[in-house]
Amino acid sequence: MLRSMFKSKIHRATLTATKLDYEGSIAVDADLLKAADMLPGEEVHVLNCNNGERLVTYLIEAPAGSGTMMLNGPAARLGYPGDTVVLITYAAVTEEEARNWKPTVVHVDEKNRIVKK
Repeated sequence: MLRSMFKSKIHRATLTATKLDYEGSIAVDADLLKAADMLPGEEVHVLNCNNGERLVTYLIEAPAGSGTMMLNGPAARLGYPGDTVVLITYAAVTEEEARNWKPTVVHVDEKNRIVKK
């Protein structure tokens, strides 16, 4: 049996932009993706702390150091620049792996820079 486990999270990031005229997804600073062990194209759950919206989309890599956190396509209707969001990915792991599973959590400041905890 495989279990779906919380794999990684970017906690309380700030949306920097929305772009309706795009196919879809969320663009995220490459440095944040690397720190959170997230990959371009990976499924991600985006939770908007300001309005309670929750969506599932995929990740796109934005330039490293840019602080970008941009909702694209129809998802752009679910948030506004300045909204606080949480990005979560999951992994299917064996029962044995699940027993010792440790997710990666990345905390950021209001400019989406990594904060050491």
